[in-house]
Amino acid sequence: MAGQRVLVSGMGGELGSQVTSLLEDEPWVGQLMGVDLDPPRRRLRRAEFHRIMPGERSKAVELITRFDPHVVVHVAVWEPNARAGARDAADLTRRAAQAVLGAAAECPSLEAVVVRSGIEIYGRGRGSLTRPDESTPPSPTSPYGRSVAGVEQVADSLRPLGITVGAVRLASVVGPHVPSPLGRLLRLPAVPFSVVADPAFCVVEGSCAARALVAAARVRLDEPVNVVAPGSITTRQALQRGRRLPIPLLGPEWLAARALSHVVGAPVPEHLLELMHRGRLADGRRAHDVLGVSPRLSTAQVIDELYRWPSVVRQAPRVAWEVAS
Repeated sequence: MAGQRVLVSGMGGELGSQVTSLLEDEPWVGQLMGVDLDPPRRRLRRAEFHRIMPGERSKAVELITRFDPHVVVHVAVWEPNARAGARDAADLTRRAAQAVLGAAAECPSLEAVVVRSGIEIYGRGRGSLTRPDESTPPSPTSPYGRSVAGVEQVADSLRPLGITVGAVRLASVVGPHVPSPLGRLLRLPAVPFSVVADPAFCVVEGSCAARALVAAARVRLDEPVNVVAPGSITTRQALQRGRRLPIPLLGPEWLAARALSHVVGAPVPEHLLELMHRGRLADGRRAHDVLGVSPRLSTAQVIDELYRWPSVVRQAPRVAWEVAS
């Protein structure tokens, strides 16, 4: 198995960069190539990067078929209001899946595909009452849920070619430098929460998500698997841990709250609004058995780490004579 050629789509994002960095240390990985519309966000030792816009199908086919990967790790999934607006995120995700996975299907050496997905694929949460497992049929109820379901469908179309296809369904990814709508919202000085229902949700730390994707490629995952941090937390509990001001809201007040949150730089997309009103949990007990790894931080620990990250501190400029003195 040594010397496998591995393609990482979405290498330019924080999660894709982490995945690539980990793959560089995997003994079974030989040549490593990545594509994305942005360059990688960290220094990589030996990975080769190519800038491809999601709609450049011919360029993707030329580069990917020439590389002829054995394994594709498809991380090119845009969460709404993370790196792109809601409408652009859905379009970029769809185009990337069609271009990259379509080109990979023409590669004679291709053996396995692993795609990033999300537990949003299960639809609206039910608080702590249900934790959907991998046998739960997908029933997405948000644009992001439908986006990740679409990625899985494109990947599943490769199965008749004899290619193994695995989907790593991640909880909301939160971590240092990870562009997360949930993380941005929770770090605001004052944060709204539903006074009628303050349901539980789970998350996963960025490096734990990256380790799960690499493990899925290593074991040639051929099924979906949920990757979520142990435990759960509610919005109000999270705000108490972060010493933020909780603002209780009823239904109609959320329209104004979402508009204000957007103005201050923390938009609330539909899947995040679902999380805050209905919760979002999933059963992740199979991850360790299937992948051999599991998240090292609990949901509460991930939230605590979120509030430990340094904030931007603005200082008034000093005149030259003050600096000299």
